[in-house]
Amino acid sequence: MKTDRKPEVVMIMGASAGIGRATAQAFAKRGAHIGLLARGRTGLEGAKREVEKLGGRGLILIADVADDKAVEAAAEKLENEFGAIDIWINDAMASVFSPIMEMTADEYRRVTEVTYLGYVWGTMAALRRMRPRNRGVIVLVGSALAYRGIPLQSAYCAAKHAILGFTDSLRCELIHDKKNIRVCTVEMPAVNTPQFGWVKNKLPNKAQPVPPIFQPEVAADAIVFAATHNRREIYVGLPTVEAVVVNKIAPGFLDRHLARTCFKAQQTDEPKNPNQPDNLFAPVEHDFGAHGTFDGRAKKFSVELWLDKNRWIFLAAVLMVAAIVAGLLLAHSHHDL
Repeated sequence: MKTDRKPEVVMIMGASAGIGRATAQAFAKRGAHIGLLARGRTGLEGAKREVEKLGGRGLILIADVADDKAVEAAAEKLENEFGAIDIWINDAMASVFSPIMEMTADEYRRVTEVTYLGYVWGTMAALRRMRPRNRGVIVLVGSALAYRGIPLQSAYCAAKHAILGFTDSLRCELIHDKKNIRVCTVEMPAVNTPQFGWVKNKLPNKAQPVPPIFQPEVAADAIVFAATHNRREIYVGLPTVEAVVVNKIAPGFLDRHLARTCFKAQQTDEPKNPNQPDNLFAPVEHDFGAHGTFDGRAKKFSVELWLDKNRWIFLAAVLMVAAIVAGLLLAHSHHDL
């Protein structure tokens, strides 16, 4: 998209694949200058090619988000190259599919360092730059699992829960300090990303997202909207809304339901490859792209997200219909008289 305005400068943590990769593509279409941060060079090179083909500019930043000093250095490098960061997106993640009693301390520590502390280090690096300027947007990509933990992903669910607490504290401090910095969380449903082909898996069969599944472009659309509109939090997809609402009303019911269904729902019927590499402690050097292997089952559109983005139009339509119905009923009552 060609405009006369200054290009947005965007940092995307976790840009080499999946939601981060799709988000880089979406911002590139806006002509953004994008810091592409991840551990694996091959995926980042693919992301940069896509960004520049779509009309943006990309800067490869190889760093482990669990290393606060590496994240800070990447932020400095991005600003030296493209100027002040306007939008910072925390999206990097790691997980392990495993029962709790088969997890190790190192696995819990690593998932927490990437999926939770990586967001903390990213946010702090963004704030060091945004607070003196009194402007900027920080987007934290979350999950329905931030509100409702499920079996077999305890480390990931706990990290996503932690992000909510951290973000609440951050918002309060920014309000207290009268800082014009926006913070938005975007809670995701199951998404067709490549992570299920590289995540550490201790289950007997291949891992899969719990259906219904959405394409990463749906997630990217929500992230770009969050970065450019004044929203506190966005739920993506009806399953996310259902998880949040039902857990508030009947958490005990969900405990039993998930115990009964969620072990099978997170696995395909195909045995896993025992030699499959995982990226928990080191990157898998391959360009995975944005999509996983579930294209045939993934939704390209979320009605719920469209309604959320266009809620004033939706509300106006509802009020108009209500007014028409009320008018018809009133006319009918007068006719009866």
